[in-house]
Amino acid sequence: MAIQPGAPAKDRATALWASLPRELVSKFHPMVGQLTREMIREIQLAVPEYARPLKGHFGAIMTAGVEQSVLHILDTVGVGGSPDENWAAVFRRLGRVEFAEGRSLDCLQTAYRVGGRVAWRHVAAWGQQQRLPTAMFTVAAEAIFAYVDEISTLSIEGYTQAQAESAGVAERRRQRLLDLLITEPRAPRHAIVKLADQVKWKLPGKVAAIALERSDDADYEQSLPRLPDILMDLDSDNPCMISPDPAEHLHRLSGHLRGLRVCVGPSVSLADVPSSLRWARRAMNYVEQGVLPDKQITWCRDHLSTLWLLADEFLVEQLLERTLAPLTGLTDKQRASTMDTVLAWLETRGSAPAMADRLNIHPQTVRYRMKLVDKLFGAQLENANSRLDLEIALRVRRIATKVRTANPHLV
Repeated sequence: MAIQPGAPAKDRATALWASLPRELVSKFHPMVGQLTREMIREIQLAVPEYARPLKGHFGAIMTAGVEQSVLHILDTVGVGGSPDENWAAVFRRLGRVEFAEGRSLDCLQTAYRVGGRVAWRHVAAWGQQQRLPTAMFTVAAEAIFAYVDEISTLSIEGYTQAQAESAGVAERRRQRLLDLLITEPRAPRHAIVKLADQVKWKLPGKVAAIALERSDDADYEQSLPRLPDILMDLDSDNPCMISPDPAEHLHRLSGHLRGLRVCVGPSVSLADVPSSLRWARRAMNYVEQGVLPDKQITWCRDHLSTLWLLADEFLVEQLLERTLAPLTGLTDKQRASTMDTVLAWLETRGSAPAMADRLNIHPQTVRYRMKLVDKLFGAQLENANSRLDLEIALRVRRIATKVRTANPHLV
């Protein structure tokens, strides 16, 4: 049988074994027991991680792996054929076991190489006793080492699959942990602690929720690196993150955010994460509406007064209606200029020239306007609580003018 030099390892090994005479199997079979014992002994000497008694699950897996490797060779000598899936599953399983045990594939690969060398020693010694032709020795040696490559490939497949499955499970658990933290009512602490321990997320004293602008880029979710200290939800319509150190983490992610807006909620205890996320998302809405400056990163801590002023839209409407009632009879132009004048006076308590400079009008115009202000708000300006309500109402009105279309109830 001609062997193609460029054939894949599995095809090459099968073809090489098939090229040998079938009658060799019955002659070699009595050597199998001694060969498998010698392979296990040499492997345990070469790989300290395997140097333990062959008992229980470990012993069963290792013995089965060695026996299957030898028996499969004997089954294909002189006949070839398609690989048995049960046989292939043994070596994929060995790769999965290595991952589960927390080892790299180095130990298993070393074991395969050692096993191949032991097999070749026995085959060579037995072949000399049988006075086999030199050509058969050459084929047998080549077949053994092609076979080592084949079972190594199968174990790599099993290891890689287990690795991918583990990453998927961990990611789902991290998603579940984030869901527990942002959902109201709050989940029991023991459930949070257990899940955090499973994903190796050290429970911090303080965290901040981060609202992210939704991206239409299909590759965005895959390209954003996963940092171990951050919990992320990038799949939902309102993507978010939870971070114990948002400044550091956003700095590390800055090159991957692609100019998308980010709003960072207040830093809070784990119990208050839903509130932090609620304010982060509300801040995102205000950035989109033009209430807050349009920056890539908006920190709620820098806009607490604005967020507070707009916290309850119903009460804001009530405050505006009651406090600004004296302006009802004015024209739109008179109402706007009077409100600007009152707010300038409340904020500065300055002289007419100072207010004129602030409002960019003539001082005499300020004096004229202040006469109207005294007529409309005289009593309110004498009372500290009324002045506070008036200033709040005017500040809210100033904010509301930026978003009158988006919020028509704010007048």
